[in-house]
Amino acid sequence: MKDFLLHVLIFKACFCTLVAQPRYNFDVKPILSDRCYHCHGPDKDTRKSDLRLDTEEGIKKALEDGEFIARITSDDPEEVMPPPDSKLAVSSEEIATLKTWIENGAKVESHWSFLSLKETDIPEIKGFENPVDLFIQNKLLTKGWGFLPEASPEKLIRRVSFDLTGLPPTKNEVQNFLNDQSLNAYEKMVNHFLSKEAYGERMASHWLDIARYSDSYGYQVDRDRFVWPWRDWVIKSFNENKPYSDFITEQIAGDMIPSATDEQIQATTFSRLHPQKVEGGSTEEEFRVEYVADRVHTFGTAFLGLTLECARCHDHKYDPLTQEEYYKFFSYFQNISESGLYSYFTPAVPTPTMRIMDDSKKLRYEDLKLKVSEAELALKNNKDLDKRYEAWKSSNPTPKIKDQILHMDFEKDFGRNVSVSGKIGKAVKLTGDDAIGTKVGNFKRFQPFTVSLWMRTPEIKDRSVVFHRSRAWTDSGSRGYQLLIEEGKLSWSLIHFWPGNAIRIKTKEVIPINQWHHVVVSNNGSSKAAGLSIYINGEPVEVDVIRDQLYKSITGGGGDNISIGQRFRDKGFKDGNVDEFKVFQRELTQVEVSHLYDESQIKLNKNLFISSYDEESKSMRISLQKARSELTAFEDGLQEIMVMSELKDPKPAYVLNRGSYDQRGKQVFAGTPTFLPGDGGQNRLELSRWLTSPDNPLTSRVAVNRFWQLLFGEGLVRTPEDFGSQGSMPTHPELLDWLSTEFIKSGWDIKKLLSIIVNSSTYKQSSSVTKDKMEADPENEFLGYYSRYRLPAEIIRDQYLALSGLLSEKVGGPSAKPYEVTQSFKPIGRDKGENLYRRSVYTFWKRTGPAPVMMALDASKRDVCRVKRERTSTPLQALVMLNDPQIIEASRILGEKFYNKHKGNIPLILDEMFTASTGRSPSEKELNLIRDMFMEQKSEFLKDPESSKKFLSVGDASYDQNVPKEELAALGVLANAIFNLWESIAKF
Repeated sequence: MKDFLLHVLIFKACFCTLVAQPRYNFDVKPILSDRCYHCHGPDKDTRKSDLRLDTEEGIKKALEDGEFIARITSDDPEEVMPPPDSKLAVSSEEIATLKTWIENGAKVESHWSFLSLKETDIPEIKGFENPVDLFIQNKLLTKGWGFLPEASPEKLIRRVSFDLTGLPPTKNEVQNFLNDQSLNAYEKMVNHFLSKEAYGERMASHWLDIARYSDSYGYQVDRDRFVWPWRDWVIKSFNENKPYSDFITEQIAGDMIPSATDEQIQATTFSRLHPQKVEGGSTEEEFRVEYVADRVHTFGTAFLGLTLECARCHDHKYDPLTQEEYYKFFSYFQNISESGLYSYFTPAVPTPTMRIMDDSKKLRYEDLKLKVSEAELALKNNKDLDKRYEAWKSSNPTPKIKDQILHMDFEKDFGRNVSVSGKIGKAVKLTGDDAIGTKVGNFKRFQPFTVSLWMRTPEIKDRSVVFHRSRAWTDSGSRGYQLLIEEGKLSWSLIHFWPGNAIRIKTKEVIPINQWHHVVVSNNGSSKAAGLSIYINGEPVEVDVIRDQLYKSITGGGGDNISIGQRFRDKGFKDGNVDEFKVFQRELTQVEVSHLYDESQIKLNKNLFISSYDEESKSMRISLQKARSELTAFEDGLQEIMVMSELKDPKPAYVLNRGSYDQRGKQVFAGTPTFLPGDGGQNRLELSRWLTSPDNPLTSRVAVNRFWQLLFGEGLVRTPEDFGSQGSMPTHPELLDWLSTEFIKSGWDIKKLLSIIVNSSTYKQSSSVTKDKMEADPENEFLGYYSRYRLPAEIIRDQYLALSGLLSEKVGGPSAKPYEVTQSFKPIGRDKGENLYRRSVYTFWKRTGPAPVMMALDASKRDVCRVKRERTSTPLQALVMLNDPQIIEASRILGEKFYNKHKGNIPLILDEMFTASTGRSPSEKELNLIRDMFMEQKSEFLKDPESSKKFLSVGDASYDQNVPKEELAALGVLANAIFNLWESIAKF
């Protein structure tokens, strides 16, 4: 006791010394940031009087002028700073702190979280071994406090089980722990829960908020999307204890890791989980920019703990982040083939994507590709071709172009598209707003075809649709095929989803205006850009390959036939002329194309013979087309998931004035802020290496703080989303730095970090705090007791399902749709059977209509990255907990479970029901109370037998018809009441 009192006296003296010696980061900078930075901070656009108080140089200048203290202490409303109308007056205590700091030399440091991590000295205090406890006790001594006694074993196992698995401990787990008399019984219990598959599900639930996970796209239309395999990857990663450095690297840049596995590529779905747009009238580029901005903001919040979004429109007002540096981050995350809009008319997955295949499908895929290669080789080698060709040629044939399926000569008007003088007779002059439809053209990508036309363009067009087979311009990026004029050049494409799943070629030269040109475009069925051709005036022209990745269908979504001159939501071929429009259901040879141009005699050659006259070649082409058909059918049947896939050539990035997509300013290149050490390189993989470098001062601190928050309800930094100047200061900075350093040294071992914390006396202490201590430290910033708080929404639901025996233990798989999805803002159909009782981490998450039970209990909406949930207390929560169909069903099943176990012995039933829900046995008074409640409820149900039947019919689970209904119903009501006790839904 004497030693303890001595420590108290010493540390109280030290505390007084600290007050007399203000620290810049912890005592001074928060005052300057709150009161001064808006007008005298990092943002040059709002800075006044050319005075900066966020830099050492600016502070020295202000102090040399002598105006600093004079202005903040002035009584003159014209002179005092901050101005009275700002309502940011500096208090007398704060003025005293600033004066003392100035008197002591006005030492300025970099912001605490931007300082590199370094080895931290662990305090030495008798009676404690865990470094966590030493740091906490060190601060408690300044108050003359110590830890509270350890919580009861029953409370401890319940606390650990909820924190590490999100589920209550089973009766066997409790008994095993209580019966284990070994010195390391608690440690063994912790390791047991860390090893369960439920651990990964618990940790994933937290990560889904950070990743803004949703099973639908969001915005008004909010279509469903396929992303749940990424969630399974997260669960698996936590269960395998994947190093945190690898965990975040794979999500940021898994596609760029050398020899990346499918799982590593799939991990990058993380960056595609933002809301996506499809509503009519939306601008594709506007929302592409929004998606990239979302990735930047998520990166900043999730990994750096910085509000990067505050620098999108101007320099950050409080942190040393410029707008230019914001768009350097932007450059990292935009370099993929994506569209700003997904498909309204088709279920196409927005590109880039990864096809999901198990080993058997991969073998099948390789076999089908081999068959195509063999068929192509057979046609190329074409045994005895020369002999057959010479025989045919010696017969003096008169060849004609075969397989024409459409010819339009435009000798009459087509509505507002009127006939004019053409290349051959009449042509059509297009309005650009009125399409000319046809009844042909619904070709699949493996089917060769050719389109021939004469055309005349009146001007160099920035963009113009000559003809197409598609529904709308921006839908799936114009799924189908199209001939466009882009920047005066002809562009010929086959598209599943532009820009990531398409092939496109473009002429190198601008097509001359006000002249007739014969244009032929063809597809050979290979699904490769090399299989596309453009001919002008009978000759093939040089082209640039714009895209060369097509692996899905080009049909579907409507607009099944060729249309000329106009497309929905696109720019038509206004005032352009078209004549002699022809379609052929095969790829024409060059001699045939030349004939269409100048009507010269078709010259005999081998390609013509193979294409139209050789039966053996025809048989080989049929075999090739069949092989391609089987391959494309297989590819079309593969499920895709959105991923990141780096483009070979980076897209140019620009500072966007005021953050607007169409206000481009200075071009910038990928890079990281100058106030943080190291170089982030030029791509996402290099960025992830910068992020996980031991030299990065933020990554480990931010992660450790969130894991601490997961266990204690609050982090050591109470603003986990903001480690910048406007964020909270750490309550225990030395502890945070020690844990962060140990986390890195351990190889970013998450389970080891959690084990260190959970095995501490800090974590194990009681929550039964005295009134005096609670009043002195209501926010528990000193961590002198364990804070009680309501469990997260998912754990509350999973708990009552687990206790009732309804909870499914299935791990992974598609999202489930329990009862509550039918009650959401946008109701959807529910599942039946096991899916109704799966863990809440698997609940189908519809962005505009999330499960209302989850939302009432403060679950994140997941529209943006969230690293901390609000914790509210509302009447709606009690209403949900008392009336939700799932909890009523679980309550009655729990009552029936214990009724059968104890053969109707009501006192035993009530005792175990209470113990299972709260983790402790009821007192005699409590047992009498719930027994009286049971009798009262039973009496009510006896008076109204139909009401008991109605109560027992809630939910799909059946009930035992041989048990008195009034007793089962009464037990169900009682179980529901016990589920609503604070001890049942809170951590103690």
